[in-house]
Amino acid sequence: MRPVHRNFYEPSSAPGKGVVWEWENDSGSWTPYDMEICVTIQNAYEKQHPWLDLTSLGFCYLIDFNSMVQTNRQSQRKRRLRRRMDLAYPLIMGSIPKSQSWPVGASSGQPCSCQQCILVNSTRAASNAILASQRRKLYGGAAGAPGATGTLNVVRQSNTFAGTTLWSPTSGAGSNNIQHNNISAGSGQAKVEQVQSPLSSSNFPCSPALPSLPLAHGHSHTHAHSHGHHVIINGQNNLNRPGTQRISMGTARGAIPPGVPALPVKNLTGSGPVHPAIAGMTGILMCAAGLPVCLTRAPKPILHPPPINKSDMKPVPGVNGIRRKTKKKHLRKGKTPEDVVRRYTEKVKVAPDEDCTICMERLVTSSGYEGVLQHKGIKPEMVGKLGKCGHIYHLLCLVAMYNNGNKDGSLQCPTCKAIYGEKTGTQPPGKMDYHVIPHCLPGYLEAKTIRIVYDIPAGIQATEHPNPGKKFSARGFPRHCYLPDNDKGRKVLKLLIMAWDRRLIFTIDTSSTTGESDTVVWNEIHHKTEFGSNLTGHGYPDPNYLDNVLTELSAQGVVEDNLKD
Repeated sequence: MRPVHRNFYEPSSAPGKGVVWEWENDSGSWTPYDMEICVTIQNAYEKQHPWLDLTSLGFCYLIDFNSMVQTNRQSQRKRRLRRRMDLAYPLIMGSIPKSQSWPVGASSGQPCSCQQCILVNSTRAASNAILASQRRKLYGGAAGAPGATGTLNVVRQSNTFAGTTLWSPTSGAGSNNIQHNNISAGSGQAKVEQVQSPLSSSNFPCSPALPSLPLAHGHSHTHAHSHGHHVIINGQNNLNRPGTQRISMGTARGAIPPGVPALPVKNLTGSGPVHPAIAGMTGILMCAAGLPVCLTRAPKPILHPPPINKSDMKPVPGVNGIRRKTKKKHLRKGKTPEDVVRRYTEKVKVAPDEDCTICMERLVTSSGYEGVLQHKGIKPEMVGKLGKCGHIYHLLCLVAMYNNGNKDGSLQCPTCKAIYGEKTGTQPPGKMDYHVIPHCLPGYLEAKTIRIVYDIPAGIQATEHPNPGKKFSARGFPRHCYLPDNDKGRKVLKLLIMAWDRRLIFTIDTSSTTGESDTVVWNEIHHKTEFGSNLTGHGYPDPNYLDNVLTELSAQGVVEDNLKD
């Protein structure tokens, strides 16, 4: 089950006016933008902005309202876009309504036949049947009857869950309250203090109304103090799990605070109950169905080897040196964009009747960059074919793509990613150390370990970076990476050194992990940063890793043929 929610927009926004913005896909049909992007585009359009940069929304696209074109800032590929009118979203009068919880029809008394509601209703029936059986075992009589001498007083509020059932026949959007219940059954007494449940459906918009779960069933003692609640549970809980629990919870750090109902769930240490947020939705539903739940906590990954003396760090056999440094970009002189494009292309006399995948214009017509770029000797209608892969483009489009890159004398086919020349990246200055340490990796017990240490300091972005002149951060450095010290591991190291020299290991972009922009991130060449385990997926054993990283290096133009002994 997943929660859903509704969004409400201002009447002056794009959906309020019925405005839809769409882009043209490869098949020639039109695809609408996501609503949040559509609202942003419409706002910029109404303010008569000439263009809009979608980078702040996480998309590397530039919208040009004059030409009604969307441009990919990385590949320079252009797509047409359009603005059309559709039906406006319905107007909500007055205040925004509260989200509706399901099962649908619970408040009207009419059951819903959808699969979700059938699941919830069947879970309710099973839960109440299990609980009734528990009470019969506990009291030896009919369900809900505490015995000849016992009394049971249940206070139920409208549209709330309370009393002795896990699931109420009706569910509303109100808050869930457990009222004062006094139970006397033989020698056992229980008093449940009133608590406010965080599992109210108002806290989970448009999600199932969740039940309030009792703190304990059976013979239990609950005492309320002015400084917090202390709960002591003896005997079996309502889930019929084996074992005897005795738990004391106060207001200490990590304890369940007052006013939050605990769930009868074990954790790794065998203690319980636990906070509902820790149990999660799955744990809550399994508890409601009467199933035993045990929470486990994954062991911490082993990121680093034991401490190592400098005398134990040895050079890698067959690899010169122990350190590489990169400085600022070295511009290659004497190579104009026209020279680079002509070097790797062959002129096509008769252009095929198909699209140029850079400007999205037909190859039989002029380049979409006509009037935008002017280069001596290259006319807008000239078409060329790349030598190795054979893909055909406007020569002016290839010049525009080259001008948008590093201008390092290399080209990369935007269709198949074939590299012409020596590709370089935008990695900021730093250093790379590598040496052998006297420890083995899981899966490579016969070999020692090559450790690579990358260290890049924070600094100022250069002209080749996304925001020149702006500061960039460098989180998590120095970063330690590991390879097995065998023939294949040494070959990977040599290629990684070459990729480092070409500034391809890191780049400056937005972190996919933290969402932070203008920070140093990995650049599509995976490294193993976990030493003694593989709990995060970035460690060993991983029998396919060396082959996979060789493939990734090859995609960057770093291949074994380029190695110099």
